[in-house]
Amino acid sequence: MQPNLKVQIGKLELKNPVMVASGTFGYGEEFAELYDISKLGAIVTKGISLKPREGNPMPRIIETNGGLINAIGLANVGVEAFIKEKLTFLRKAQATVIVNIFGESVEEYVAVALKLEGAMGISALELNISCPNVKAGGASFGIDPESAQLVTSAVRKVTTFPLIVKLSPQACDIVAVARAVEAAGADALSLINTIPATAIDVNTRKPILANISGGLSGPVLKPIALQMVYDVCRGVKIPIIGIGGIMSTADAIEFLSAGAVAIQIGTANFVKPMIAPGIIAGIRSYLVEHKLDDVRHIFKFAD
Repeated sequence: MQPNLKVQIGKLELKNPVMVASGTFGYGEEFAELYDISKLGAIVTKGISLKPREGNPMPRIIETNGGLINAIGLANVGVEAFIKEKLTFLRKAQATVIVNIFGESVEEYVAVALKLEGAMGISALELNISCPNVKAGGASFGIDPESAQLVTSAVRKVTTFPLIVKLSPQACDIVAVARAVEAAGADALSLINTIPATAIDVNTRKPILANISGGLSGPVLKPIALQMVYDVCRGVKIPIIGIGGIMSTADAIEFLSAGAVAIQIGTANFVKPMIAPGIIAGIRSYLVEHKLDDVRHIFKFAD
C-alpha cells in the first residue's frame, strides 16, 4: 500500500505537500511543456497586483555563491489579464492554483482580492506582506505585527478563499508577526521570503543590479529559513509552509521534520526544471523506506 501524501491547509486539501514558489514558476505555461503540472500539490503564481507592472530595469538577476539575487520588481500582467488569460490556461491544465497577491496599500490588497473573489480555478490566496507600504513611508507590511495584522484582517474580510500569509525574514520578531496574522484570520503561513542583498562589479566598482539591491534566495538561505520555520511552528496553531533553498528531497524532509505541513520550491526550478515531481517521488520513497504510512508522520514534535 502506497503512503498517503495528502496534506491539509485550512479547508484546502492538497494531493501532496510539494508546491512551487511565487516568482519562480511564472504562470505555469513554460513548465507545462515539461511535465503535468496538475501533479503538483499546488502552483503559487507570480505576484499579482491591481494594475500591470513592468518591474525593474535590466540587469535584474544575478547568480551569487549559493544562490540568486533578483530585483525583478514584481513584474506581472495585472489581476484582470491574469483572470482572463493566465487563469484560463491553469484551469485547463487542471492545476491547483494559489494566487500570490500584493499591493502598495491595504486598499490595493483588498481590491486585488475582490477582483479574484469568485474566479473559477483558484484554490487559495497567498498574501505577500513583504511589499513596501507606501502610505507608511516605505516600510514593509511584514516587518511588525500591527501592520501585518492590519492587511491580513482587511483581506480576510473580503475573501472566502483559504488565506495564506507569506512572512518576511526582516521582521524583528517573526513569531510575533505570525501570531498577529493568525489572530487576524490567516489559515496558514508561508515562510520565508527573500533576504535583501546586493553584488558589486569589481571592475566598475558599482552595483551589478540596476536596482542596486534585490532579494537573495537559494541554498544559502536554507539554514535561516529552517530556523524560522522551526520557531514559528511552535508559536502558532495554523499550518506552516516552508520555503528557502530547497534543492533536494533531503532538504524538503528537513522542513517537514521541523514542522512544516508543506514546502515550496523556488530557485531550484531555474536550475533543475524537473525538481518538483522528483521531490514528490522522493518523499514517497522516503516514507516507504522509513515505514511511515502518512507524510504527516515525518514531523515529531519532540519539545
